[in-house]
Amino acid sequence: MEAEMIQKPKPKHQALSTRNIIKRTFFIFVGAVFMAVGLEAFLVPNQVIDGGIVGISIILAHLTGVKLGVYLFVCNLPFFFIGYKQIGKTFAISTLFAVSVLSLSTLLFHSLPAFTTDTLLAAVFGGIILGIGVGLVIRYGGSLDGTEILAILFNKRTPFSVGETIMFFNLFILGSAGFVFGWDRAMYSLMAYFIAFKTIDVVIQGLDESKSAWIISDEFEQIGETILARLGRGVTYLNGEGGYTGDDKKVIFCVITRLEEAKLKAIVEEIDSGAFFAVASISEVKGGRFKKRDIH
Repeated sequence: MEAEMIQKPKPKHQALSTRNIIKRTFFIFVGAVFMAVGLEAFLVPNQVIDGGIVGISIILAHLTGVKLGVYLFVCNLPFFFIGYKQIGKTFAISTLFAVSVLSLSTLLFHSLPAFTTDTLLAAVFGGIILGIGVGLVIRYGGSLDGTEILAILFNKRTPFSVGETIMFFNLFILGSAGFVFGWDRAMYSLMAYFIAFKTIDVVIQGLDESKSAWIISDEFEQIGETILARLGRGVTYLNGEGGYTGDDKKVIFCVITRLEEAKLKAIVEEIDSGAFFAVASISEVKGGRFKKRDIH
């Protein structure tokens, strides 16, 4: 009796819808233009640099007299191929498009006058605009700097994490600005980089960042009902066991926004001041009945 071989169909890769492609393309384009404005209208005229490949490109453009947009494209070119192999085709195409728009935009904006000659204002507002641009591009699947890709590659061959590698590169690049532009400009550059870094987080996660809450209490039913009544959030009861006592415990799990955290703490404190309470940030929430709403 011959055994019949049944081959399971391979899962098909679900292509992005036309609407999603247009949306992604639009926001990556806007993000790249924002970054170009931040560079050419604020940072570069005041000799303030960013970290990563962008920072290297600014230094090289200053030393050689070649336009910044040329270096932005050329220096990022090797990372398109690395990104294609390490992360995927969609990411590589999105990154190529983003860097191309960034390079062309900086060439177009190069002759525009600086918005301000005050270095502090340039570092602050340039960092904010830069962070908005980079955050939009990352949020919609692209990248404007090859440093992250390089850090992923190093992470596989060294004991350092991606974050540690990026920090080392950026400290080296921002420190180099001290020798090229002066140490006061290096310090302004560090300020602009930090502002951009925090702005990127806000753009990616949103102003009303979601949080997960874990509560362990004997008054779990009353706490759960109060959360539902006052915050309008659904809760899930999980079965747990105390590691020390071995007693059965009910664990309350719910997802809230950052603005609701204080209210949730007040509810738990009011009903059971001795309850275990833990909160953690969540980068994305989908599905279920969770919907961000206004706080009244």
